[in-house]
Amino acid sequence: MPESLTTLTILPPAWVSRLDAAWQRLGGSAWLQRLWARDAGLWASTPAEAKAIQGRLGWLSILPVMESAAEDLTAFAKQVKQAGFTHAVLLGMGGSSLFPEVCRNIFGAAPGWLDLHILDTTDPTAIAQARQRLPLERTLVIVSSKSGTTIEPNALCQYFYEQLRQIRGASAGEQCVAITDAGSPLEAQALRMGFRRVFAHGPATGAEVGGRFSALTSFGLVPAALLGVDLRRLLSRARAMLENSQDDRPLAEKSAVQLGLALGEGAASGRDKVTLVCPPHVAALGAWIEQLVAESTGKIGKGLIPICGEPLRPPEAYGADRLFIEVQRLDRPDRALDEPLRALAQAGHPVMQLRWDDAYDLGGETMRWFIATVLAGAMMRLNPFDEPDVQESKDRTKALLQQYARGQTLPSQEPPLLTDGTITVVGDRARFKGATLPELLCDMFQQVSPKDYLAILSFLPRSASLERQVIALRERLAAGTGAATIVSHGPRYLHSLGQLYKGGPDQGVLVCLTCDEPDDLPIPGQPYTFGALKHAQAVGDVQALTDRRRRVLHLHLGSQPEGDLARLLNAVEQAVKMAQGSQR
Repeated sequence: MPESLTTLTILPPAWVSRLDAAWQRLGGSAWLQRLWARDAGLWASTPAEAKAIQGRLGWLSILPVMESAAEDLTAFAKQVKQAGFTHAVLLGMGGSSLFPEVCRNIFGAAPGWLDLHILDTTDPTAIAQARQRLPLERTLVIVSSKSGTTIEPNALCQYFYEQLRQIRGASAGEQCVAITDAGSPLEAQALRMGFRRVFAHGPATGAEVGGRFSALTSFGLVPAALLGVDLRRLLSRARAMLENSQDDRPLAEKSAVQLGLALGEGAASGRDKVTLVCPPHVAALGAWIEQLVAESTGKIGKGLIPICGEPLRPPEAYGADRLFIEVQRLDRPDRALDEPLRALAQAGHPVMQLRWDDAYDLGGETMRWFIATVLAGAMMRLNPFDEPDVQESKDRTKALLQQYARGQTLPSQEPPLLTDGTITVVGDRARFKGATLPELLCDMFQQVSPKDYLAILSFLPRSASLERQVIALRERLAAGTGAATIVSHGPRYLHSLGQLYKGGPDQGVLVCLTCDEPDDLPIPGQPYTFGALKHAQAVGDVQALTDRRRRVLHLHLGSQPEGDLARLLNAVEQAVKMAQGSQR
């Protein structure tokens, strides 16, 4: 029996004709064959860039390697289970954490397998809560980092290793696993500290796979195995999608290619807001797609802008800048989405509906988005495999932490634009005006054009109450401006949308939220705390955005952020009324 192939429906019919025309302009199958031949000329503009791209195409040939490794990964997961482990916590960022989170969201833990937690933050409140929830003596700690130098998983590793050392002494490493590239500092550290297992990717095992294309390597498959996922079945769905895109079938049967054409055509026609519509049981997929698309295309002033988790509005509320993509499981359909999406298509908005037979179609969906994203990059004439603007925020964070180590305080930012009670606002004085907080926000709203988007960059603690308030803020911003909206949680977004915010088109109006830390945690072996690290990451990114002349406001709240957020929401209400009044 052939493996399942996820299906794709495109609405309205006129959009199908546009994709057919785009396919013919590109040269059809001859153009696609260049991908399978690994022709870096699809994206490269210089010989040096072509050489670098050649080293990032390993995802095209990784399936046989991982199919061969599947038995070993499954055997390892069984050994861990038999050793008495009931939980696992994965410490990683970006490509190392997002796909494992998708697996947890879509599959959950099979009976008797490990309950997997993902920790991809430097927020001391979230770290302390995770430590309290986990039965540490029965928890496997997974440190996942391709480079082995990423600051967040390294700091988390230091914290959890120290916690284990207090329980197990010199044998603490027996509860730890590392997933990294061969020769990385993490590999050496894990061997030195006696980790239970090190999964090191070398040239023969896919080290040439970039981080956001690493879902179907050990970075995604080790955590999946611990959940009890059938790895061979998952990989077989990915293989079916890859082979479907390589054969000589007509375009109408190549869903990955059609999706890539839609993304590229959307970018060319101004429909660059890729709006993902996912039911809750596949919602984590949106964050993974967000990183893949934003970091791959958001550069040299271009970019597709993923919109995740935004409530659907009536068709008339949208401009001509949207491409809607729905993901549904046929075994768990959410019919409440049918009518709103049909209405959008009838109004002329392009809608793509992706249908899975069951959870294992995640393998095919992963490969579909890999293929679609790199084809869109070729259509947009950019390199989808680099991330040229990510390092700047990292460098600024490092410099701020060095200053903190010398004086135990972070250096002050520019003088604030204004202070409203315990809310301090920092921004570019030449760009933002206003004597009061509502006036300042009104000025910000008036800078939002129909093609712009509003993004909240939240470094606030991830408590349920604050999450509700941030969502309310997002919804009010959307209703008041009509713009597309994004909520990005720091520092996670620095490894995904951060590239788009700095290197993509200047269409973002960005609001960064930080607060005084109610509680903090030390990082063993470091002269700074998790709270200082998180704040340095926020300030460093705001500095990088400001230097690039991006429209960014930094609002620092006090030690009671719930109250300050309520006041901020009230100020937003006033600002919206002021902005609407000035338009009359």
